Amino acid sequence: MARSDSFYVCQSCGAVHSKWAGKCDACGEWNTLVEEAPAAPLGTQATARKPRGRGSKLDLVDLGADTPEPQRLISGVTELDRVAGGGLVPGSAILVGGDPGIGKSTLLLQLMARLAQQDARAIYISGEEAVAQVRRRAKRLGLAEAPVSLAAETSLNAILDGLKSEKPDVVVIDSIQTLWSDQLTAAPGTVAQVRACAQELVRYAKKRNCTVILVGHVTKDGQIAGPRVVEHMVDAVLYFEGERSHQFRILRAVKNRFGPTDEIGVFEMGDKGLGEVPNPSSLFLDGREDGTAGSVVFAGMEGTRPVLSEIQALVAPAAFGTPRRAVVGWDSGRLAMVLAVLEARCGVAFGNQDIFLNVAGGLKINEPAADLAVAAAIVASALDVSLPSKSVVYGEISLSGDVRPVGRSEARLKEAAKLGFTRAIAPRASELDHVRVDGVATALELVQTLRAIAGE
Repeated sequence: MARSDSFYVCQSCGAVHSKWAGKCDACGEWNTLVEEAPAAPLGTQATARKPRGRGSKLDLVDLGADTPEPQRLISGVTELDRVAGGGLVPGSAILVGGDPGIGKSTLLLQLMARLAQQDARAIYISGEEAVAQVRRRAKRLGLAEAPVSLAAETSLNAILDGLKSEKPDVVVIDSIQTLWSDQLTAAPGTVAQVRACAQELVRYAKKRNCTVILVGHVTKDGQIAGPRVVEHMVDAVLYFEGERSHQFRILRAVKNRFGPTDEIGVFEMGDKGLGEVPNPSSLFLDGREDGTAGSVVFAGMEGTRPVLSEIQALVAPAAFGTPRRAVVGWDSGRLAMVLAVLEARCGVAFGNQDIFLNVAGGLKINEPAADLAVAAAIVASALDVSLPSKSVVYGEISLSGDVRPVGRSEARLKEAAKLGFTRAIAPRASELDHVRVDGVATALELVQTLRAIAGE
């Protein structure tokens, strides 16, 4: 009986199995194994090992040699250029991911229109929508007159042939999961198709010095669907985040070979598409009122940009036997650590209290400097007191209860002063003119300060 050369690939994690099974042994997902066949039979010339030539050698260069900085294509979308590291690099491949309906296609269509208006050859290829649908969106956004070339195609070979003849400067593929190559028998969207199509497009970008932007779907966990090797192939991976109930969107870089990975770009969704937000702090604090117990303004950093945001906490008696801990926009594990420090080092008990924590506006904070702001919001809500008017809070809390200094303190205070804040509760090393800094060395000092305010 002839032995089959086919194998089974998990569509969730990309693990390869020799035979079909209902459950993937690598990731534990059910019904994700799909049969795939190799591109060429085993033993053919395509898979045979090539003899090593005598004349081949490895070209080595000095590490300290001068290398010119890559030229960048400034798109005019300031927030996107900031995240990309100062503009798009010709010959680079960028992967953009985000939840369905978050505005990826809208953002990229606006980007292509800006580039086309600067005499750049821009092509937008959609594998999910017809040309008429893209035109209707462009008309709604006021971009109908932009000289952007459109196409609706899912065949990789047809796309590459068209790009080689048109020679664009920038091309958008929306999305990579819809493409298919006739070299593979797998269905579009499978691991093999996504990997092969992405590899060919990245190769085209490098060879033709064209910027290729790939749109990727995300899974229920928020990760870009398909094999992780696609993220290793491209030069930059950008995530477009935000809540549909809020008007703002955040473009965040998680990988960038030509710039920093901690920058964000903030956009506001409106009737005419996505508008740039040069001052995100004013947007996140819009509608906030002073004098509310459990409301604290946190002076954080997103990359090189200081951003002020509101952290809200509510402490209430537990209605049932087990108290609840609900967190939105912050790490739940970090909240458990802060509560443990407040109980063990400061004598504040939360064993029979429900605690709800929320970052207003749907912003997600990952910075340890938010520890002190979270602690201040929780204790203020428990004591039913409000912090001093026009004050910001930031600082990292250690397990010993000490408040540690954080980086870029001066930038945080300058942003607070620019928005009219005159007081800050922060580590003792912080200081700045026009802002009164109440330095605290431990979490216990913070609790004592709030208890003194409650007794006034």
